[in-house]
Amino acid sequence: MTVDTRWLDDKQKAAWVRLAAVLELLPGALDSQLRRDSQLTHFDYFVLAMLSEAPAHTLRMTALAEHTTATLARLSHVVQRLEARGLVERFPCPEDKRATNARLTEAGWEKVRAAAPGHVAAVRENVIDALTPEQIVQLAEIADAVLHRLDPERARAAIYERYDTPPTAQN
Repeated sequence: MTVDTRWLDDKQKAAWVRLAAVLELLPGALDSQLRRDSQLTHFDYFVLAMLSEAPAHTLRMTALAEHTTATLARLSHVVQRLEARGLVERFPCPEDKRATNARLTEAGWEKVRAAAPGHVAAVRENVIDALTPEQIVQLAEIADAVLHRLDPERARAAIYERYDTPPTAQN
């Protein structure tokens, strides 16, 4: 069986190589800032942030895994580490004793609140402030196009669309 490869042309290669470089460099830049300023990895911060936005700062571990797009194994390891630091606590889900909930502790709430300004500054410095307002819109549109390929059933759309501004009513 022969396969006809659809090779990338020069413009496509240039775009792909740049995106690949961003995918490699940006996580390190965000991780470095959080480690330096807050003694958190980027993923630690993401877990704490997702819990901080949840009702009663609590989510089932399965829901937290979905919110962070992590495997349960990876999430369990990270939550165990955060729990050892007193930032998160786990307990049986009252509605389903087979499930486990994770809740942000008061210390975890203080940690995520203290880390947020530096993280936002790093996001601004490395991404947002490098773009014009039009490019911000384009970046969202480009990310949406890729996400529709990666998540065609939109199983995780609630996670990446949660900050979208609802359309205004037409008069």
